[in-house]
Amino acid sequence: MSFSANPLALSVPEPAFESWLRDTGYLEVLDQKTSDLSAAGTSVDSAAATTSFPTAGIDTGVFISLFSKIWTLISLLTINPVSKLTAGDFSGDTAAWTSGFIGFYDSYSFPSSPDQARMRVHENVKRHAKNYASLFVLFFACSLYQMPLALIGLLSSLALWDVFRCYGNRWGLDEYPVLKQTLFAIMQVGTLVLLMYFNVQMALLCAVGVTYAVTILHASFRKLSPAKPPTRGRSK
Repeated sequence: MSFSANPLALSVPEPAFESWLRDTGYLEVLDQKTSDLSAAGTSVDSAAATTSFPTAGIDTGVFISLFSKIWTLISLLTINPVSKLTAGDFSGDTAAWTSGFIGFYDSYSFPSSPDQARMRVHENVKRHAKNYASLFVLFFACSLYQMPLALIGLLSSLALWDVFRCYGNRWGLDEYPVLKQTLFAIMQVGTLVLLMYFNVQMALLCAVGVTYAVTILHASFRKLSPAKPPTRGRSK
C-alpha cells in the first residue's frame, strides 16, 4: 500500500536545519541530553542485570558496556570528518587554543553511540577548522624536520616556481600563451618528479595520517560547547 505525499508537509533542507540547530544552541542541548540518557540507561541496565543475576550481573553489565564502547571506536573509522566542511568555515576567527579548542577535563566524554560521535565530529570540525589546519601545518613541519631530504625537495620546488614566475614576467611570456602553457606543463612534471625523488609525499602522508587520527579522537570526545554566547537585549 502506497501513500501519496502530503502537499502541506514542510520540507526543510538538511543544511538549513543543521544551521538552525547550531544558531539556536540545540546541538549542545542534544549532545548533553544524549550523554545523560546514556548514563541513566547504563545505570538502569546494570541494576537490572544485578537483580536478575546476582552472581554474574556485574560481569554482564561490564561486558555490554565494553562492547558498546568498542563498537563506537570502530565506527570512528567510517566517519569522514570533512564531509560537511565548507570554505566559509575557514573565514571565521580561530578558536582559543586553551579554553575553546582544548578545554578542560570536564569538556570531554566518551560518545555514547556512533550517531553522537558522528554529530560531534562534524560539528567540531566545522567550529575548529582553522585549529585543525594549524595542527596539520605543525605536523607537516615536524615531518619535514625528521626528513631533511624532503625539506630540501620542497624548498627546491618552491624556488623553481619562484624563478619561473620572475623570469616569465621578464621575458613577457604572457604575449606567448602557447609557450607559457607548454613551460607551465613542463614545470608541473618537473616539480612532481622532484617531490617524489626527495620523498616529500611520505612527509605529507605522515602529516595527513597523524592529523586525521588527532582530529577524529579530539572531535569525537570533545563535548559540544556553546558556539557563541547568547545575545541579550540592552536597555537604552
